[in-house]
Amino acid sequence: MKRTSRDIRTANRYEVLRQIIAESPTSRQELAAATGLSLATVATLVGELLDLRMITEVGFEDSAGGRPRGLVAVNSSGGALIGVDIAETYVHVELFDLGLNVLARAEEDVRTSESLPEQVVGHVATAVGSVVTQAGIEGARVLGVGVSVPGQVDRATGTSEYAPNWDWHDVPLLGLLTEHIAYPLYLDNPLRASAVAELWFGAARGRANAVVVNLGTGVGAGLVLGGGLHRGVSNSAGEWGHTTMVLDGRPCRCGNHGCVETYIGARGIMLNLREVSPDSTLLHPDDQTATIDALASGLRAGDPVARQAVHETARFLGAGVADLVNLFNPEIVVLSSWVARTLGEPLLHEVRETVRRHALPRPLAATEIVLSPIPTDPVCLGAATFALEGALQAAGQRNGKRTTPARSRAAAPPS
Repeated sequence: MKRTSRDIRTANRYEVLRQIIAESPTSRQELAAATGLSLATVATLVGELLDLRMITEVGFEDSAGGRPRGLVAVNSSGGALIGVDIAETYVHVELFDLGLNVLARAEEDVRTSESLPEQVVGHVATAVGSVVTQAGIEGARVLGVGVSVPGQVDRATGTSEYAPNWDWHDVPLLGLLTEHIAYPLYLDNPLRASAVAELWFGAARGRANAVVVNLGTGVGAGLVLGGGLHRGVSNSAGEWGHTTMVLDGRPCRCGNHGCVETYIGARGIMLNLREVSPDSTLLHPDDQTATIDALASGLRAGDPVARQAVHETARFLGAGVADLVNLFNPEIVVLSSWVARTLGEPLLHEVRETVRRHALPRPLAATEIVLSPIPTDPVCLGAATFALEGALQAAGQRNGKRTTPARSRAAAPPS
């Protein structure tokens, strides 16, 4: 779809605000250099952001022989954003100020018996109410709630089209959430959310081409190509976890066999452990988190079973990452989400060794492979940026005399 001048203006406003958040305080001249926009355009966009109270003037800096340059910074108290990470075993919610600093957190456990959309929505509503109460802010200050749900989503309609972990098909998720949450809502999935978080604040910052590998119950790859988020034609890019690793291999929840996820997702790691040592005390058959935590503890203690199980996992993961390196030739591959965070450096070391054996030398030489450095939940952080993007879009529509309702819509992509 061809972008309108309003779309371009919204994308430029978003990019300027993103740069101000990253570099506060900064000058209009520095913003122009960083974004590639003209100084006149930046000055206009800064004026709009000042009018929206998203940024504030904070004084001047000396320039080389010229007039002092005015400095602007994000107005942290100008609003609040909420990021929601819906996963198979938990719902994690974080509330941020406009500088994307965490002000409050809440988490709800999701039991295996609680897979109905209404049950998951109830957990989300409870956790969102909790963070607003903890932060002690007025509801009017919440500019939006970004919601990440695994699987394939339709951002325009707020629909979870397919979530294999719960066998959801065409669930009107934002419509259900609207019955409990009064703030504007924006839907996407964790692959896009974690990629944006790394692009803004993490290991992919300043990189034009990056792959963010999500390692949790589910598995996927968020793609940053040419400096922007790559979504694909139907917002389905990155379903690397459902590419085939082993022909006629382990059954997958998507209905196929041998998918990447069945070997390196949390359930797959549990199977790897069971194959190494069927009676291992590290294995907690009904608890993914406890099993991954036990493996991490075993690695620290030098347990040979833990080492072998992680080695087997890293063999599969490294082969899959080598495919991503060969396909996308990225500057950096980031291992993200809770499994990567828990297994940490031992997993990273083994993955690097395996990638060296399988990737082509030329793309490999240009690629770093690292753990995510983001100290908070990267999916919540990325989801909050979608809410910020949506708030800017809504502001642009109001300025353009448009009357589209703010609630329950998806944010337009910045580029």
